[in-house]
Amino acid sequence: MYLVTVLGNLLIILAITSDSHLHTPMYFFLSNLSLADVGFVSTTVPKMIVNILTHSRVISYGGCLTQMSSFILFGCMDGMLLSMMSYDRFVAICHPLHYLVIMNPHLCFSLVLVSFFDVEISNYFCDPSLLLKLACSDTFTNNIILYFTGAIFAFVLFSGIFFSYYKILSSILRVPSSGGRYKAFSTCGSHLTVVCLYYGTGLGVYLSSAISQSPRKDSLASVMYTVVTPMLNPCIYSLRNRDIKRPLCRFLNKTV
Repeated sequence: MYLVTVLGNLLIILAITSDSHLHTPMYFFLSNLSLADVGFVSTTVPKMIVNILTHSRVISYGGCLTQMSSFILFGCMDGMLLSMMSYDRFVAICHPLHYLVIMNPHLCFSLVLVSFFDVEISNYFCDPSLLLKLACSDTFTNNIILYFTGAIFAFVLFSGIFFSYYKILSSILRVPSSGGRYKAFSTCGSHLTVVCLYYGTGLGVYLSSAISQSPRKDSLASVMYTVVTPMLNPCIYSLRNRDIKRPLCRFLNKTV
């Protein structure tokens, strides 16, 4: 699963960078999402594989902090890039004549840069909520701050996505022909699928950890969030997108 995830996301990046027709804001964000997914899964899975092979679950204090910081960085990048991609679709569908003016290279680079500066949470490795349970002192305040910050961050990002799709749906419903409505909404299909997958599994992880007291169930829920979702993203975007499939097929034909 790890190799499929890394290879799939790297192929998406390669397809976008090698085809000049894909040098647009939408695919710029998609390539950065693939890069974030590679970092996201590489933060936890290699260490887990080493643990399985060596039959040891030990991690140093410095290694734990490094893993947790990297996971927070790439997890937040994923969430923010999905919000930026929804805004990109909103501008493309609701303001098509001003699309290239609004989504100019300077804004795109600035938005991606912003995604490097934020924070979030998860499990089966150095999960902040589980680390707090090991503390000898009272951690009630820490837990409140932890979940409050995570909830606010997720709410802001999800509100942006919801607002963008509300405007997109309003614009699509005003299109007179059913063919035109389908074509407009089909450009959002892949992104909407990934959003549901990302937030659905993420919400499942936090609800299961809050309700269940079973570490095994928490770990299984986290695998869905941290491994399965990044693995499926390239499949969703490549299988539903002819623009991605064409350069990928050309590249694979050259290598064969």
